[in-house]
Amino acid sequence: MMLRLLRLRPHDSFAPEPPKNARAPVRSLVNAKPPYSPQPSLDRMSWLSRLFGGGSDKNSRRLDYLSEALTLEKSGDIEAALTSYRLALREKPEDHKILINMAIAYSRSARIDEAIRCYKRALEVEPGLSAAHYGLAFLLVKRDDLDEAIQHLEAFLASPSSTADPTNIAHASRTLEALRNPQEEASATESPDIER
Repeated sequence: MMLRLLRLRPHDSFAPEPPKNARAPVRSLVNAKPPYSPQPSLDRMSWLSRLFGGGSDKNSRRLDYLSEALTLEKSGDIEAALTSYRLALREKPEDHKILINMAIAYSRSARIDEAIRCYKRALEVEPGLSAAHYGLAFLLVKRDDLDEAIQHLEAFLASPSSTADPTNIAHASRTLEALRNPQEEASATESPDIER
């Protein structure tokens, strides 16, 4: 006996065709449920993954904390953003991106000591991180720790990242020159907004 399989095309349906002149009411289209998706929801996938020995999807949670923090910071809620950064950092303590963003948030809220601590921690994790050298240098200038600021400006200028803004590079050069020649009063020691 030969088994024949019925091959359906996407437009095939077992439902009767509606009459050509019939229109679906607008209200039913607005309130209609979305069609069933054969793919399970993300919540169930996470639950099933954990049930069968998979991880608890901590990476996606960390990313959620990080994106939440960035959104909160853009909206001006720095304290809530810092809380989200801390939660993201708890999930992945060696992530220099989180540390850099925390340092920027701390400096925007005038908490210079915490910002300096975050920049230094980011440099412990990733020693050649030019963004951390740049941000740290200008915070050290504000704190009148000029010798250490010069070291970080030199490190930044020695290898700026490929995405570094040319304006920031020029500003760092002017600031370094002003710090090396203290007789010239320069407005270069004021840091412009740092772009991420």
